[in-house]
Amino acid sequence: MSQAGTDPATENSAGKGTLRVVQLYPRDMNIYGDWGNALVLQRRISWHGYTPELLEYNVGDPFPEDVDIIVGGGGQDSGQLVIQDDLQARAGVLKDLAEDGAPMLVICGLYQLFGHFFKTRTGAVIPGIGILDVETHGTEERLIGNVKVATPEFGEVLGYENHSGQTTLGSGVRPLGSTPKGMGNNSSDGNEGARYRNIVASYLHGSLLPKNPAIADFLIRTAAERKYGRFVPGHPDDSYAELAREHAARRPR
Repeated sequence: MSQAGTDPATENSAGKGTLRVVQLYPRDMNIYGDWGNALVLQRRISWHGYTPELLEYNVGDPFPEDVDIIVGGGGQDSGQLVIQDDLQARAGVLKDLAEDGAPMLVICGLYQLFGHFFKTRTGAVIPGIGILDVETHGTEERLIGNVKVATPEFGEVLGYENHSGQTTLGSGVRPLGSTPKGMGNNSSDGNEGARYRNIVASYLHGSLLPKNPAIADFLIRTAAERKYGRFVPGHPDDSYAELAREHAARRPR
């Protein structure tokens, strides 16, 4: 909660520095409100006393310099086909950022394409960029509904899944958490999402970050520590997030 009498949206007067957030392919990979994740980061960066800079990256654009946080969303198979060549062309810079510890949030379709490949229901293979040791196979079964994820890092994570691709994790990643409600990565192993270095990958839409500020603050903290050597927190207003979590937790599957 913010302190009484203080507008948290103006708490950047301390001049702690700028954090640059890049949303990947919002034109083609933003079908379940995933742009909301970038907007949450923009607001919470400001609440923490830093200056947010929010940029879009679409197919054919020059890739931004000095990237601090990467955010990517979901898309239909057709959207993945549109971006696949451009994503392959940017694989090197994204891999370098990942290995250098840049925080990233990739949801659904871009979660799949950050892996080794996505094989569609018809047998077509869309190659991924191999940052995450995962692979995805399209199926006739659709995993859809509200999800609760028990995570060791972020507590209970709440969201909504809607996907027919089923993802399996290799030894190079660990799951984001387990699913006491919902399916997550697939219909068999009870895990959701993937974690590698400072990357959070998940199938959860909704958008994810408005209901899960702990993940948003992880991305902001690690970005500030990577860029400035330390993170100085501000006073975010979590009242609406807490209310949204209360409602989401009561929803049936």
